[in-house]
Amino acid sequence: MGSGEWGVMSYLPTPYSPLPIPSSCFMKVLLGVTGCIGAYKAAEILRGLQRRGVQLRVVMTRHATEFVRPLTFEALSGQGVIVEMFDRPNYATIEHISVAREADLLLVAPATANIIAKFAHGVADDFLSTVYLSNTNPVLVAPAMNVEMWNHPATQANIKILRERGVLFVEPGVGYQACGEVGMGRLAEPEEIVERAIEILKSQTSDLKSRDFAGEHVMVTAGPTVEDLDPVRFITNRSSGRMGYAIAEAAQDRGARVTLISGPVNLPPPENVETINVRSTREMFEAVTRRIHDVTVFIGSAAVADFRPAVAPRRRSRKTGARRSPLSLRRPRTSSPRSAPTRTAGGALSRGSQPNRNHCSNTPSGSCAKRGWI
Repeated sequence: MGSGEWGVMSYLPTPYSPLPIPSSCFMKVLLGVTGCIGAYKAAEILRGLQRRGVQLRVVMTRHATEFVRPLTFEALSGQGVIVEMFDRPNYATIEHISVAREADLLLVAPATANIIAKFAHGVADDFLSTVYLSNTNPVLVAPAMNVEMWNHPATQANIKILRERGVLFVEPGVGYQACGEVGMGRLAEPEEIVERAIEILKSQTSDLKSRDFAGEHVMVTAGPTVEDLDPVRFITNRSSGRMGYAIAEAAQDRGARVTLISGPVNLPPPENVETINVRSTREMFEAVTRRIHDVTVFIGSAAVADFRPAVAPRRRSRKTGARRSPLSLRRPRTSSPRSAPTRTAGGALSRGSQPNRNHCSNTPSGSCAKRGWI
């Protein structure tokens, strides 16, 4: 693939790894590999991120190619590996800027003392250090070096500078090193680096979604409705209301103003959500129609009763001989709310095109105007 393209490499995940998510949902990571013995572990890091649904490109320093050949990462990622500034000149774009802008995270693993010093002091003499300076997205660094190099005041000072600038670190491990010494400085385990990268990517995704419903007025119906046959007996549909309450909470978390119209349930009302408690189908209908004039998203998740008595006795009916008096039932009135919302969603919080105003959300619980939830 050419410069600036992010492709998806097909592979079979191990039985113990999560399945990859669809390519449309892939987050992009630019993996920087520098020259030390831990460079071979970068292949495991790449594979671990792929199994978690991440799309990758690899940038290597010239010294890194002395430990692992670029062909290894090209075969694993399905992408060309960038080493030199002018490997494959593309005069239509400035590659080190376009690559940095396309990535959601710059991950450098392993990161030598040399590359950390370049990052800290703004030295841009190869592709990776140039990408770092043009990058505006989160940076995660996994250092790997000899214990004495790690403990040197210059290295510690450079790490402090980068931390103050917002660069994130995966602390190196303690143990036996390639040089034969024992101490802190060996590359963290690939699984730990992968988990840290995924945490950062998830937080970015959460931040993007956190307020995407700001300005919307979401109305949700939840729980059952109850139709009294007499002062003792009633008919209803079984519903815990949990789905509707969860939808209301999710909408509120994403910045919407939320109105929850709830039948009888054993759940606490969600915080910062206008909650209207009703009992019968008629009461739910009236609560909806009174408040629907400025609703932009309507979600009908209530399990509305399918029938109600034609006449509700004020007293419990008595047996007449061996038989009770017959019970006459009728369907609730069929009508759609006045001033139907401009968008509806059935059982899920999502945006869509404007529906036919004669129909509300079509859900299994029957909250569709054609069937008569009201």
